[in-house]
Amino acid sequence: MMAMGEPAVWGVVLIKDFDAAKQRLRPALSAERRRQLARENAHLALRAATAADHVLAVCGSEAAAALARQAGAEVLVEEHPQGQNPAARAGIEHAVRRGAEAVLLLSSDLPLVTRGAIAAMLRAARRLGRPAAMAAPATGRGGTNALYLRPPGALDLHFGDDSLAAFARDAAGRGVRFELHESPRLALDLDEPDDLEELRRIAG
Repeated sequence: MMAMGEPAVWGVVLIKDFDAAKQRLRPALSAERRRQLARENAHLALRAATAADHVLAVCGSEAAAALARQAGAEVLVEEHPQGQNPAARAGIEHAVRRGAEAVLLLSSDLPLVTRGAIAAMLRAARRLGRPAAMAAPATGRGGTNALYLRPPGALDLHFGDDSLAAFARDAAGRGVRFELHESPRLALDLDEPDDLEELRRIAG
């Protein structure tokens, strides 16, 4: 629940087409298991994003959109998916038109994400004031699994390998306060077979 004087934060969940997701896991998982995993993780992300004031899912397929609608999210379907940065940009533009004062961009391939983890990140981010950005680092590769922006256009979008460094440079160049939010629940994303092994290790 948004407290008096706090910005309206939209949780923007980026969900790829389930058939196209997890291609780098092909050596370890069948096509059907990759689709199932993508659906399971998308469901987790949608549920976690309810810690924000409003949830928007940017979806790369009608199947992803159907899952998001079932979860109660507002849905924006990409006509021609072109990757994470264009999807995030479309989500930000839509949220701003609907009155968002801040956004939390969230990957949909985080097997450990919870609503509590997102709530904790939002509590920390709201203390930064504006303009501000907060990033949740991915394990390895210098990536970013969640990104808070206030205002929503505070930074350009640099998702991909080494994105943390790119976001930090962008923030420094714009005079935007930038902090990292270290969270075990947000750190592990499933991109490579080694990530599956790490998930199995964590699960015991």
